[in-house]
Amino acid sequence: MLYSLMPEKVLMPLAVLVSFFLTFISIILFKNKLPQDMGRAFAVNGAQSKGKARGAGIILIFCFVAATLLFIPLSIETGCYLSLLVAVMFTGFFDDASKKPWGNLVKGILDSGIAVLTAVTYLYFNDNKIDLILFDISVEIPLWLYAILIILLVFASINVINCTDGVDGLCGSLSILTLGAFACIPSVAGLLSKPYEKGAVLFIAVLLAYLCFNTKPSTILMGDAGSRSIGLLVAIIALKSHSPLLFIPFTFVMIIDGGLGLLKLTVLRIEKGVFKKKNPVFMKSIRTPIHDHVRKNLAEDSRWSDPQVVWRFLIIQAMISISVLLFLSFT
Repeated sequence: MLYSLMPEKVLMPLAVLVSFFLTFISIILFKNKLPQDMGRAFAVNGAQSKGKARGAGIILIFCFVAATLLFIPLSIETGCYLSLLVAVMFTGFFDDASKKPWGNLVKGILDSGIAVLTAVTYLYFNDNKIDLILFDISVEIPLWLYAILIILLVFASINVINCTDGVDGLCGSLSILTLGAFACIPSVAGLLSKPYEKGAVLFIAVLLAYLCFNTKPSTILMGDAGSRSIGLLVAIIALKSHSPLLFIPFTFVMIIDGGLGLLKLTVLRIEKGVFKKKNPVFMKSIRTPIHDHVRKNLAEDSRWSDPQVVWRFLIIQAMISISVLLFLSFT
């Protein structure tokens, strides 16, 4: 493709521009063909989303795949990951388009299948070592254990990032910070292999185009088709950095925002199902995701409007990521 026809210093700037404008134009052309959001009964300000184009993730992923095929050399491993990305996008899109949302059991089974296939693909093409770059050491993990850890990482990443998609601009903006942090690793530690560094940059361009339509007041929503796909992509890039533990600081705000909701749901089900508690008390006073807690429970505080939630969460994540990258630059 184009990567064989032009020098690197021309290729990547062109790739970024093509990714951005391809996504921007595609959204304009196809947003009216997307399913409409039904509104979310239990989400703060969920009714405001009713009628908006939903499932724009299908546009984002196809534009990203097209740009990747044009500008990044395709290996068998990369092709497998792109296929999985499209697969998880469709599981989210069909849910977005469904009049009755899929249950957690169905989603959990699909996520588990994607996670297993990701683990198999990664371990087939890569070794079972991880770099603890904060300590400048490499550790070999037993193959069976690493497979389990990869499955857990992918499953968690898909669901944590999905839970973050509840405020205009929040998921897209935080994902840009996460991908940007991983893309900076080669500059400070030289760990990320080049195709995946490029992939992170291309998806940042795709998300920037999307944010032109998703900042408050938004006209389109990425839906599960987008947020679940981003979760898989972030997990893959974290694995390809060979230092997957960096997933924790680079997605810290999303882990707190969406992850606490998953933890609360799990514990509540255990309390009700195993201990037969009629009135579970775990995190009873905390609404999840956390972005709903600050918007609802702190509603009287004028500092927690939707745009301020986005900016405050971004500032926190930016400070964490910058601090980690600066630390890595001196190790």
